[in-house]
Amino acid sequence: MKKQHKHKPAGHRYTTLKQLCNLIPGHMVSSLAQKHGVDIQSRTYTPWSHVVSLLYAHFSHALGLNDVCDALQMNAAALSTIRGAVPPSRNNLSHANKIRNADMAEELYWCMMKHLMDTVPGFAKGKVRRGYLRRFSKTIHALDSTTIQLVANCMDWAKHRRRKAAAKCHLRLDLQSFLPR
Repeated sequence: MKKQHKHKPAGHRYTTLKQLCNLIPGHMVSSLAQKHGVDIQSRTYTPWSHVVSLLYAHFSHALGLNDVCDALQMNAAALSTIRGAVPPSRNNLSHANKIRNADMAEELYWCMMKHLMDTVPGFAKGKVRRGYLRRFSKTIHALDSTTIQLVANCMDWAKHRRRKAAAKCHLRLDLQSFLPR
């Protein structure tokens, strides 16, 4: 009888974020930043660091600037190995998202799509609709209802009860964007 070996997935010394960022050619972000004038607007927070921060925010499903900035600050050493990216402060990330041209990010998406389709022949084959990749043909929603505890004595319309009050909250959550509908 043959011995069966259990195969374990190969460990990798790079983080998942670094592996994703290594797919982006080194010259692409800097050339797009020059083309769209983003490099002129940046002094300490480079366009490359901004792209890495946005990728991290997307892949980690971060809920806000605090999540992104705190997590990247805690992992600053691992972040610096990704072509010298620096963790943003809340003010830097907020200002960059407000001021910098979003056309650069859109063009980066389309350039990466073309680059990956050229290097990997099977990439994006199958259902491609209107130029965007879709995981599901229809969006999936999660429904939930919960009770929110309120204090009744601060509401003038609650004459019958003074101690406890509640409101019912119904929520429909889009599971692709994690935003309520």
